[in-house]
Amino acid sequence: MMPRQLPLILTLIVFAMCRSLSAGETPPNVILFLVDDMGWVDSEPYGSRYYDTPHMQRLAEQSMRFTDAYAQPLCSPTRASILTGQYPSRHGVTSASGHQKPQPEGFDFLPDNAPPNRRLIMPISRNYLEPSQYTLAEALKDAGYRTGHFGKWHLGLTEPHWPETQGFDVAWHSEPSPGPPGYYFSPYGVVPPDAPAEVARKAKHRGTITDGPDGEYITDRLTDEVIAFLEANKDRPFFANVWQFGVHGPWGHKENYTAEFAKKTDPTGRQSNPVMASMLKSVDDSLGRITDKLDELGLAENTLLIFYSDNGGNVHSNTEDDAKSIRRAKANPALVSYQKWAGFKPPTNNAPLREGKGRIYEGGQRVPLMVRWPGHIEPGTTSDAVVGAIDLYPTILDALNIDRARSQIIDGESILPVLTQTGELQREAYFTWFPHLIPAVSVRQGDWKLIRRFEPHPKYPEVRELYNLKDDIGETNNLAEKMPEKVKELDDLIDEFVERTDALYPQPNPNYKPSRNTSPGRDAAAGLVPKFSTLTKVDGAYRMDADGRTPFLGTAQVKHNRPMTVTLKVRSEAGGSGKVWWKSVNEEQFPEGEQTAEFNIAGGNDWQTLKVDLPVKRQTQILRLYLPADESPVEIESIEYTDAESGDPIRVWKLN
Repeated sequence: MMPRQLPLILTLIVFAMCRSLSAGETPPNVILFLVDDMGWVDSEPYGSRYYDTPHMQRLAEQSMRFTDAYAQPLCSPTRASILTGQYPSRHGVTSASGHQKPQPEGFDFLPDNAPPNRRLIMPISRNYLEPSQYTLAEALKDAGYRTGHFGKWHLGLTEPHWPETQGFDVAWHSEPSPGPPGYYFSPYGVVPPDAPAEVARKAKHRGTITDGPDGEYITDRLTDEVIAFLEANKDRPFFANVWQFGVHGPWGHKENYTAEFAKKTDPTGRQSNPVMASMLKSVDDSLGRITDKLDELGLAENTLLIFYSDNGGNVHSNTEDDAKSIRRAKANPALVSYQKWAGFKPPTNNAPLREGKGRIYEGGQRVPLMVRWPGHIEPGTTSDAVVGAIDLYPTILDALNIDRARSQIIDGESILPVLTQTGELQREAYFTWFPHLIPAVSVRQGDWKLIRRFEPHPKYPEVRELYNLKDDIGETNNLAEKMPEKVKELDDLIDEFVERTDALYPQPNPNYKPSRNTSPGRDAAAGLVPKFSTLTKVDGAYRMDADGRTPFLGTAQVKHNRPMTVTLKVRSEAGGSGKVWWKSVNEEQFPEGEQTAEFNIAGGNDWQTLKVDLPVKRQTQILRLYLPADESPVEIESIEYTDAESGDPIRVWKLN
């Protein structure tokens, strides 16, 4: 029998020798270049005739470019999926809430009940990446890589959830991080973790970002930090996690770039925002500087470079619907500058895709993805494979010959066979789990996409939407009624996905009591003006619902020139942070960073009473009460403004 076994033994020896030789070579470096809010068509290689992105175009010519790559509709879920290889339904970060206070240990992310006006009990997003996850950074660090994170994080507000605790040796970031500190320009105003408690308490941002020269642009500074990391680690394998702040709001931009784009027109008539074009050019400059540095250091041939976006392009901010409110508020210098150059138009246009960021349609989740690895990936190639954030973790480990940890459940599949054109993906379908804003789940299988909404919505009354994306990329022709068998086939896949990933599926609310009166209130709530939100009468209260932007209640009926206290009786299933912001008589706009008082609403279904002190010094003119209705509806029973010293009432709303 020994002679018959010899060929097999020799084969195994040769395989082991090849793998050993491969392992003996210098391990490949990895750079993940992630752009914030960059839409599918927001670059030249993806068809833009307006944006100027020569370095992205050059990268496309050196890479495999994916036409059907997906992210989540909001950023934090995508970021968590990149680092874990898991669907959001498994890791629990399902909304962009990483800037909010982390939930306490034992928190129930799917409560037993909900307020009586809610038909369903909806799951609550985890506000942080669970520390027990064995992240991509930890896997690479344990394999001997030097790991660095640069830029936006948005996966945990407090230090126990910062990148330094998730496997990164070097971290350049600030929290909270929906957008950049300092409106993109230095001074950024970030205090270090070891700052005195009193300083830290008053600080707007904490982290490891330090101020540069006045006026320094944060995209340029981030690039400087990345280049310093590359130079410091040129002789050892490294992982650079480059998560750009651009092109997210508040849309800080270089006006010299913007002025040039203001002279330009798009021959397709699709894109025309010079501010977005300016910001994309700065991001493109960053990409060019990093790839040039790789060439200079002789590292380009041995570096796996991934270019990706965290969600679809933003088409809902700064629209004509916002114009009146924005003109009154002039909330920050960046927004004033935005209006100067772009007026009241959204940042981008995702056509031919439908809608954008925050929605489960293609415009909200189809994004650019380009992968370069000289000698392994044929330059200038394209792929229509359906891939996403969950696939990056296993792909990188596969490319680097690093074994997966058994402790880490990975939902994604390595796309290395696609990249090297040696095979195809084996999975049956790809899923998007998004139980927020307009809650839904979708499945993509081949050319088919099914959207399942958990309940009808006034704007989207159909709970099943079926599209053939090959024939209808704009998702205009719902085939659900015509093809019930296809709907059932894809519905079954969703059911299997929900069970497999332990998704917290919405449940019927045992306390649900339909209200007969759902018209906006004009009596008890008189004097409260909802912005980016609606106020609706419900049993014993008023409910505030957001429309996807930053909701608040404005009033000009609180006039006082001394310290006040506002007492709120509210409840919110998800909870979150809020604030009161006011401007005084003779002030044309709300003073940025001043005259605010912050508070937190605990998540749950119990009523809570909050007292917030307002250090008013001059006669108030307009007050804004910001509530976290963008996470889940907030019910309000009363709002009482009183004199802080005497307790005398100034203005009281009894909404019950």
